[in-house]
Amino acid sequence: MSARHGEEAGQVTVLIIGFALVLLLAIGVTVDASAAYLQRESLATLADGAALAAADQVQGSPAYDGGLGALAPVDVRTARASVAEHLRATDAQRDHPGLVAEVSVVDDRVLVRLRAPLDLPLTVQGLTATTVSATGSASVVLDSE
Repeated sequence: MSARHGEEAGQVTVLIIGFALVLLLAIGVTVDASAAYLQRESLATLADGAALAAADQVQGSPAYDGGLGALAPVDVRTARASVAEHLRATDAQRDHPGLVAEVSVVDDRVLVRLRAPLDLPLTVQGLTATTVSATGSASVVLDSE
């Protein structure tokens, strides 16, 4: 009876170690997934704000010379400058080091795509994503009343 009891004790130890490893892996995945989600949401909020700031800059000769009609043209240079100013004003580089912004304008719509390195609490070299990105857009629609 004592020989058999010794064999079972060894098996239980291996089982406990296995469960502990699975539990640690599950905790690590949960922590990293939560951190990635929060960083992506932060970038999405920042991109939306930057797009709104750019769309708010409808101005210049098209607005004053001939009227705007149904669409308000947005100048891409003005939009880029507005996005850069918004990112500076919100100190986005502090929260997202290495932040890269891409700004494009299509008709009355400003599209802002932000990319930043993903900063995870727990990383596995070669298995974790290196960047997180989000896109925000805003359009200028004029009320025809």
